[in-house]
Amino acid sequence: MDNHVHLLISGEYLSNIIKDFKRHTAKELIKALKVDGKQWVLSQFKFHKLAYKKDSNYQVWQEGFHPQIIYSDEVLNQKIEYIHNNPVRAGFVEKPEDWLYSSARNYWELSYIMDIDPME
Repeated sequence: MDNHVHLLISGEYLSNIIKDFKRHTAKELIKALKVDGKQWVLSQFKFHKLAYKKDSNYQVWQEGFHPQIIYSDEVLNQKIEYIHNNPVRAGFVEKPEDWLYSSARNYWELSYIMDIDPME
């Protein structure tokens, strides 16, 4: 999506996984924006940086995350369907597989941007 991301992940130390994901993606995004001269985006990240954050000039991600326990195959399928249909509900595309950044493309065996571990 244009302002958030959904992930279906698992791991023993989920908080650490999310923290590392945010740190890595923020550093890489800021580096790419500097190379591309996207000063207007960097200024937005600078404006939204929380005052007590002294170790960075920018704030890419909001603090926290909202984990949900996947306790059955039915709930897992519901979450996958929700994620795939998110850009459709937002009016960006007509079909889930039309969204370039969606894992729906992997499931429909179309060209995709990111490798995933498909759910059986």
